Amino acid sequence: MTAFDVIGIGNAIIDVIASTEDADLAEMEVEKGIMQLVERDRSEFLLAQQAKRGSARLVPGGSVANTLAGIGRLGLNTAFIGRVADDELGRSYAAQTEEEGTRFVNEPVSGGALPTSRSIIFVTPDGERSMNTYLGISANLSSDDVDEAVFSGSKWLFLEGYLYDKPAGKAAFMAAADACHKAGGQAGIALSDPFCVDRHRDDFRRLVSEQMDYVIGNVHEWEALYQTNLDEALRLATADCHTVICTRSGDAALLFQGSKRVEVPVHRVVPVDATGAGDQFAAGLIYGLATGQDLETAGRMGVMAASEVISHVGARPERDVSEDFRKAGLI
Repeated sequence: MTAFDVIGIGNAIIDVIASTEDADLAEMEVEKGIMQLVERDRSEFLLAQQAKRGSARLVPGGSVANTLAGIGRLGLNTAFIGRVADDELGRSYAAQTEEEGTRFVNEPVSGGALPTSRSIIFVTPDGERSMNTYLGISANLSSDDVDEAVFSGSKWLFLEGYLYDKPAGKAAFMAAADACHKAGGQAGIALSDPFCVDRHRDDFRRLVSEQMDYVIGNVHEWEALYQTNLDEALRLATADCHTVICTRSGDAALLFQGSKRVEVPVHRVVPVDATGAGDQFAAGLIYGLATGQDLETAGRMGVMAASEVISHVGARPERDVSEDFRKAGLI
């Protein structure tokens, strides 16, 4: 099996994107401009409504999958551990992931009770995205989906906090982290969002202090994890984990490695679409760390990758971000 530079575990959610009018949203009773979780029947209804109104684009999504796509486009070998069903959406997800250069490790599941996870997205003429997400089969990822052989020779593992909502997901995390460490690699996690942290605070604290070599979070996530102000939260975090990363939206990112502290400024711009900013920050950062760059350089790569993705619609890069790195003298 190919030796992968970065392996990710996360929700395999395919985005089903279609343009629509505000009147159509009202008719379908879709709340504009937000993401809401829906049940299977509701998702099937909305898919049918999209089909009635014209063609929709199928785009592989999910936070870690977006990060891996960014890392892959920067030139590293990547692999994704996730669950899709053997249905039209699942086969499309797996095929497009492979076409973009990331190995989709797990075969689509046949005969299961749950379909492929999907986010049904309606885009109105003003650019607002109204997302309706059905979690489906991806939320059932378990340790059975983690093949230790995939980690042979690998250096970096990246996990998604959202998958921690089920015991099977926790077991998958532990199995992957153990396999990564046995292979001599570095395991890390994105805290995902403060509500996710609130649900799993004690478990996340143990993960950060006992299993993770690096952790990425924003201000709200770090404060939620330690239930205190940011300065104190980061002091506690750096005592627990070797490499700690804190993004602060339009303010400088804070990066810690042992006793080293680095601030990486951001260039403030008005985003066209903020979707994927955190995912691509992680892509640039992990690419830098995985290629042996120092902490500041890796942080600058993260900031530049995030800046690229917010300049257009969509959660994955559209131009060659490595060219931006070269122009900035980072590589």
